[in-house]
Amino acid sequence: MADDQLRVLIASPLEPQHVARIEAADPRVSVLYAPGLLPVPRYPADHTGVPRDLSAAEFGAWSALRRQADVSFDFDWQAPADLVANCPRLRWVQGTSAGIGGFLDRTGLAGTGLVFTTAAGVHGVPLAEFALLGLLYFAKGMPALAGAKAARHWQRYAGSQVAGSRALLVGLGGAGRSVARLLAAAGVEVYGAGRPGHRYDVPGVASYLASDQLRQVLPEVDALVLACPLTEQTRGLIGAPELALMRQGSVLVNISRGPVVDEEALVDALLAGHLGGACLDVFATEPLPAGSPLWDMPNVIVSPHSAATVAAENGLLTDLFIDNLRRWLAGRPLRNTYDRAAGY
Repeated sequence: MADDQLRVLIASPLEPQHVARIEAADPRVSVLYAPGLLPVPRYPADHTGVPRDLSAAEFGAWSALRRQADVSFDFDWQAPADLVANCPRLRWVQGTSAGIGGFLDRTGLAGTGLVFTTAAGVHGVPLAEFALLGLLYFAKGMPALAGAKAARHWQRYAGSQVAGSRALLVGLGGAGRSVARLLAAAGVEVYGAGRPGHRYDVPGVASYLASDQLRQVLPEVDALVLACPLTEQTRGLIGAPELALMRQGSVLVNISRGPVVDEEALVDALLAGHLGGACLDVFATEPLPAGSPLWDMPNVIVSPHSAATVAAENGLLTDLFIDNLRRWLAGRPLRNTYDRAAGY
């Protein structure tokens, strides 16, 4: 193998057609791909999968591939915390998730000299559609309709409409931008909350505020949509005081990370009837424990952290990775470089 070759390890399940596209991106790219050594995907675009029970020879083969890698598509499935020791040539990891800060902290990788890039923006459209689903679900009275259907009870009713409502969107990155565009197209007036001191120009956002000014706006909106990364600043961002400020019957949508919300306070607000509903893709503990009261609440949508996962995801991730590979080879800035100071 020529010295100018960039050895790219495929470290999580990826279809052969996408691997071929990566290898064809540049003559200098050489792909290290052994699908029989990778976890078995449980569904399309599953980048965790079920780890294989490798024999000693198979594990040796995987270890040999890791040692050759200059770049990795995703983190090593077998021992991510030992990435530096197991992959001595490695310089850059392309993540398959938009939110990798917590993972990097848990594994200690945030303290290494490796370059990390995220999948920010890849999951924006499906997450935005999930957020809009949440608003429509409660505006159209779907919990009551489901109960009436189960009882075979015909009773006309008056619902509400999403158009003309107001939503506070916290987080104006890739996912937040997609949410803003879709909600605005549905006629929602979107207030956008971003990092203090930063200026934003996001299509669909009618007005802006800093994330430390949420309490001033919460009483004015019909929905709160959380699309922010999990950082020390956003952990516990929405607690009992913030929920109490929300309008009676308003809706909370969480497509960020579970710890952004005080889940116990959220349960209390829902049980008390203060909130009209919650549309949740993420939770404080995942999988959501069987004993969680959220399972039994008709006014709660429970999604198993899957709102971002669609069949087209791997194609979009490959597009992003190929663009970044070409940037890397040309010495140009990468897209979605992880900012250690900001935590995302």
